[in-house]
Amino acid sequence: MASKNKRDYYEVLGVSKNATEKEIKSAFRKKAKEFHPDLNKDNKEAAAEKFKEAQEAYSVLSDERKRANYDRFGHAGVGNGPTGSGFEGFSGFGGAGFDGFQGVDVDLGDIFDTIFGGGRDFSSFTGRGNRNRKTRGDDMLMRLNISFEESVFGCEKDIKVDVVEDCPDCHGEGGFDKETCPNCHGSGTVTGEQHTIFGSFLSKTTCPTCQGTGSSFKRKCTSCHGSGKVTENKTITINVPSGIATGDRLRVSGKGNAGNNGGPNGDLYLEFIVKKHKYFKREEDDIYLEVPITFIEAIKGGKKEIPTIYGNVKLNIPAGVNSGDIERIKGKGVNNKTNNHKGDMYIEFKVITPTKLTKEQKKIIEKLEETTFNTPEIDKFAKFTKENN
Repeated sequence: MASKNKRDYYEVLGVSKNATEKEIKSAFRKKAKEFHPDLNKDNKEAAAEKFKEAQEAYSVLSDERKRANYDRFGHAGVGNGPTGSGFEGFSGFGGAGFDGFQGVDVDLGDIFDTIFGGGRDFSSFTGRGNRNRKTRGDDMLMRLNISFEESVFGCEKDIKVDVVEDCPDCHGEGGFDKETCPNCHGSGTVTGEQHTIFGSFLSKTTCPTCQGTGSSFKRKCTSCHGSGKVTENKTITINVPSGIATGDRLRVSGKGNAGNNGGPNGDLYLEFIVKKHKYFKREEDDIYLEVPITFIEAIKGGKKEIPTIYGNVKLNIPAGVNSGDIERIKGKGVNNKTNNHKGDMYIEFKVITPTKLTKEQKKIIEKLEETTFNTPEIDKFAKFTKENN
């Protein structure tokens, strides 16, 4: 009997019961791309289950005869055999009107080549993949710490990376004196028969002797222990462009892990972490600097030497500046080559009130107290104080 927990196949693929063959195929491609474990790293186990569910739904709805039986009898009409067995129907179902039929042989590898570009090996999920096909190597992600100055101006850095390469001794083969696998006779698969109350099933599985390659070796390579791959620590020189910020990624083409059977290398992705500067703060391509000034400088104004990422400049401080006031220095921000944009620099003033005074300074302050500093803000507040009395 069909499982009561199985979802409706149309619901699994997200299509209507009147969906065309083209719509069903398109829906399956989207589901495969969303749930394939090689692409869904967050919850690989759950994604694999959903992927198998979508694969099972597609194998039924893409076949005209199986779809007709499913529409008429539901899950009972397409059997309850193991997905991917190659014989998903069963025989002699008590006069139900069908007598056992072969499961449609879907070449999911071709579909995935169309979706993903042909660089990945989906044989472990389709059950039909050729282990000898060229497959692209895995991409690598590495986090790289750089200084504030390196992020602003760019730099050249040598980094060490552990990369999977073809074994130089056996040239990636895994052994020597290659011969046809005696177990599968070069096919890469072995056929087994299973007997159940519903009948006999023929299933194809990957040959355990040659792991699906169709060949074996008289002598296993001792350098790579038969895997054909070794891990090497390599030094790679990279050019970090100016304007890199924390979280930015740089792709270094072809510097990832080696491919299989002569396939291309994967890529190396560098994710940057920029160390914070003691004084400068960066917001996008603009630089911010808090500049402390005395209350005398705030009152009088005048020229003051200001540090920028390009060296010191003279800035005219307007008289009567307050804490929090900002002055802009055009073009003194980050020259970002990644987006061809140059930012500005913003100076935020912070008026510092002294806490310790000499006797002479106190006398000067007392003299100043005899002078009235009339400002609109002080006059307004004095008026409010009187009204509130």
